[in-house]
Amino acid sequence: MSSDAAVGRRERNKQQKLARITAAAAELFAERGIDDVTTQQIAERADVGTGTLFLYAKTKGELLLLVQNTHYAVALESGIAMAARISDPLDALMALLRPIIECNRVQIDNGRVYLREMVFGDPSDAHHAEALRIVAATEDAAAAILRRDPAVTEDDAASLARIISGIMFLTMSASLKVGLTVDELADDVRRQIGALLAR
Repeated sequence: MSSDAAVGRRERNKQQKLARITAAAAELFAERGIDDVTTQQIAERADVGTGTLFLYAKTKGELLLLVQNTHYAVALESGIAMAARISDPLDALMALLRPIIECNRVQIDNGRVYLREMVFGDPSDAHHAEALRIVAATEDAAAAILRRDPAVTEDDAASLARIISGIMFLTMSASLKVGLTVDELADDVRRQIGALLAR
């Protein structure tokens, strides 16, 4: 067997294990929430040893990032596509953000832990870095919407996009907002962004 074939097989095996771990974590987190799931349960469902599991993610928080990053990336792409068809800046921004808000509220505790892990986790970890890349892409998309107005400079658009991102993430993670529906949460975010843009 050539060394290329061996490397190819090893890489396929690694990808298959990663897919099983990701699927197992996603299922268990959705069923029970992150606090009621152990890494041992995830390893058993994925049919891997716990040592193998820790090669892919060192903590439950990293496992949640691994799972949620995929969902958030899909939500962002959906939001970008919807926002492209809307001319009003506030409506376009909400079209961009709404799928992310919905994604965060699928399992509220998981969504809040994801945001905490994203903000306070180690940015050198691959899963944290990917979460931060998604945030940056969200801010870039918001800035692009804001730049549709010729009176908004590049710098202002970037600054406003960071503030808008902060509004959304703080509103989604606030303990006082846990009981809000997706519509109520989106309305709250819209009011805040509307006040910002009315400056």
